[in-house]
Amino acid sequence: MPMAYQPAKKPICRLLASHPEWFFINIFSAQVNQISEHELKASSLCQDSLDELEMDDYWKEVENINRSGGGAPRGEGGGDGEVQEEEQQKTPEEGEQEEAWLMEAGLQRLFDDSLAEVDSAVFLSTLTRTQAAAVERRVQQTLRRRNRQHLPDVRDIFRPPEKTELNVEVAFSEQALSYRDNHQRLKVTASPSSPDDKLPNFKLLRDKTGQTRIGDLSPLDMKKVRRLVLVEMTALFDTAGIDVKAHKAVKVKTKETGLFGVPLHTLLDQDQRRVSGTKVPFILQRLISHIEDEGLDTEGLLRIPGAATRVKSLCQELESSFYDGMFQWQQLKQHDAASLLKLFIRELPHPLLTVEYLNAFIAVNKLPTKKQQLQALNLLVLLLPEANRDTLKALVEFFQRVIDHQAKNKMTLNNVSVIMAPNIFMFKGFRSKVTEQQEFSMATRTANIVRLLIRYQNLLWTIPKFIVTQVRQQNMESQRKQHKERAVRKLLKKITTEKPPERPIPEVSQGFIRVQAPQFSKISMAVQLTEELQAADVLTRFISQDSSVAVKKEELCLYETGGNIKERCLDGETYMKDLFQLNPTAEWVIKAMQR
Repeated sequence: MPMAYQPAKKPICRLLASHPEWFFINIFSAQVNQISEHELKASSLCQDSLDELEMDDYWKEVENINRSGGGAPRGEGGGDGEVQEEEQQKTPEEGEQEEAWLMEAGLQRLFDDSLAEVDSAVFLSTLTRTQAAAVERRVQQTLRRRNRQHLPDVRDIFRPPEKTELNVEVAFSEQALSYRDNHQRLKVTASPSSPDDKLPNFKLLRDKTGQTRIGDLSPLDMKKVRRLVLVEMTALFDTAGIDVKAHKAVKVKTKETGLFGVPLHTLLDQDQRRVSGTKVPFILQRLISHIEDEGLDTEGLLRIPGAATRVKSLCQELESSFYDGMFQWQQLKQHDAASLLKLFIRELPHPLLTVEYLNAFIAVNKLPTKKQQLQALNLLVLLLPEANRDTLKALVEFFQRVIDHQAKNKMTLNNVSVIMAPNIFMFKGFRSKVTEQQEFSMATRTANIVRLLIRYQNLLWTIPKFIVTQVRQQNMESQRKQHKERAVRKLLKKITTEKPPERPIPEVSQGFIRVQAPQFSKISMAVQLTEELQAADVLTRFISQDSSVAVKKEELCLYETGGNIKERCLDGETYMKDLFQLNPTAEWVIKAMQR
């Protein structure tokens, strides 16, 4: 290891020198090969650098992982039982990854005229200039691969932003562009040690039309959200000059039953057959609840491992008796339960943060400001598959509850982050050959990502307003297109019968809205719009007027339905008059939350 990484009297340096096989990470070689010596030196300082003692805990955790059979030296397999094949990656051809990106964003029509008609124009008409630039750049790279020299429809579609951009909020990539333009000569240096309470206290600005959290939108609108987020995330990294390529996981043989080493979607399938709507695997829920039931004040919780042989035996017992309800939970010690929890995460055949986006999660560290890093993490969380996103959320919420008891358990935000980083980022299936320096650099980077995920979890599981605005724009554009098509068909059609009577629309006096509640005995009620009326007030009024409602207010939601949105569960602090002005043709429906 170079002298730059050998501070005097650091036990960690002796550990690394004598046991290079303890270096942990399974990271794509394409990513680590791009790490310049300057970046390596910068990472030794680390943004809001983690304490030396805490990084000692990180490497001790790696040692514990290897002792438990859950890790392996570089270039070797590991673990007991059937060893999975390593996932091999081929070097992609120029433009191949760009083509895959365009297909994921639903924009294949831009480079292949032979494909069936895809309504890309509506999607593209809502993009900001940075988002459009990200798309155009990848179209041109794809076309070069296909030996085509020009794309007329690119020039037709990408009009000046002032004509196509209608949203009132500024996209993250647009903010990053302004930052870059204003700080061309600014050199970002790593800040000194930053304790848990010294991280910036970011807060979401209150929006009168309400915040939108993951799960609030209909599946149709969420599909639009994901396409927009993919483009915006790429545009944000492009603006910072960071080229992030998504990697595809090569299929490997995995277990189809059991608890450990089973793909998340398989676990959820078998759990949902028992309880419909399950979003987090039962085994993970049960381990978390057991640890909490035993008390979160235990010193060294998550850090002190259970005995490897005992944990292995417990793992086998859980595999055979968990679903039968025969496992003896009262005999499970807290440190053993924590080790089983970490083992479950580590044994997933594919990483919790996914093969596709793990590269991008690590690249977040390269963004120049903490604000941009949080924005990128927000977008990446939105890109995760639902099962991964829900499981990650359950984990970071649990980690925060552990940290809330740090006065007794001595587990601070930094402690938990360095302990959990190798468990989250070390995964089976990828074995990249990387240098010791690179692995040391990646250690601090991954610990920082886990730290940000925990610290800012309340911000990361929300959908940015500008994305929701773009979804509204797409819906309006689609409606206009459909209206024109209907008008043409109407002109061509000869009317031979009387027009059937239309369903009467209930009239509401000016300044009122009609709130429907079809699930309950009180079908509807008129509500007067005032400047201060919020969605929570509407729910309170409904419950007070219908005594037969047995559902708690917390389990109800006022939904915005139709108009320029398919369906949206409203934040309780949504100001109804402001939202009505944004979507005047919407219907308002009270029903139980669909979570």
